[in-house]
Amino acid sequence: MALNATVHSFAVGLADLDRGVYDDLELRVARHPSETAEFMLTRVLAYCLEYTEGIAFSDGGVSSTDQPAVLARDATGALTAWIEVGAPDAERVHRGSKSAERVAIYTHRDPVKVLAQYNGKRIHRAERIPLYSLDRAFVDAAVAVVGRRNTATLSVTEGTLYLEINGSAFETVVHEHRIG
Repeated sequence: MALNATVHSFAVGLADLDRGVYDDLELRVARHPSETAEFMLTRVLAYCLEYTEGIAFSDGGVSSTDQPAVLARDATGALTAWIEVGAPDAERVHRGSKSAERVAIYTHRDPVKVLAQYNGKRIHRAERIPLYSLDRAFVDAAVAVVGRRNTATLSVTEGTLYLEINGSAFETVVHEHRIG
């Protein structure tokens, strides 16, 4: 018997001072049975940190092989941003870079190991693709308080992410690396 996805809701007050983005978001996130809680939270944070008009979680979710975890389209339907989560393989990042003007990767894993997998691989415009790493202790602590229904405020200032979720507060520096 196939397992069903678990739906989590997030009411997020977003204040990204670094980008000048302020909004209240109501997110419904389907967590696939094979998806870890850490990956799901990183996916939600990536969505918030990349928030722009036309942003969405991919239709196929984490099981999609031809779409990123998060994407953005303009008013014509053209793909403008390809946002990966975790440690996507080089071919997937290459395909995304050829498909969209903006490509970024958000990871809760060891960034040194994630970056190492791209060494010597052909990736279109690799020098322009940022890898944003979140501290693993931050992600683990935040995941511990995530439930099916969540209320959060997320603020970003000078590269530091402040997250208050379900009454618990956390902070981390968002480290930026380049894959090329």
